[in-house]
Amino acid sequence: QVQLVESGGGLVQAGGSLRLSCVVSGRTFSSYPMGWFRQAPGKEREFVAGISTRDVNTYYADSVKGRFTIARDNAKNTVYLQMNSLKPEDTAVYYCAARGPYSGTSLSAHEYNYWGQGTQVTVSS
Repeated sequence: QVQLVESGGGLVQAGGSLRLSCVVSGRTFSSYPMGWFRQAPGKEREFVAGISTRDVNTYYADSVKGRFTIARDNAKNTVYLQMNSLKPEDTAVYYCAARGPYSGTSLSAHEYNYWGQGTQVTVSS
């Protein structure tokens, strides 16, 4: 059973920074492409960032390019999302997700098999 636990959310002023972490249980973390998604009230869940298994390829939504950075530490079974220059429109519940082992990276939430419980990020103006 694969379990994902996010942390690092909170309240921050516009222009500030947060770093989200997601620890993944299991011995094959390095084989899972990982992604971060977010969902604001009344909106659909949307892709934020994705990373391939060996930290070679990263992908970002246009709305966060240049401000957010995704990274992974396979030795710690952890994926991170560094969020800088935060804006009020970044306010949402942020979820980390894992695809099946040895599958490709995806921008579609429907193609992720495992999800964390989410962590709230609130950016005040």
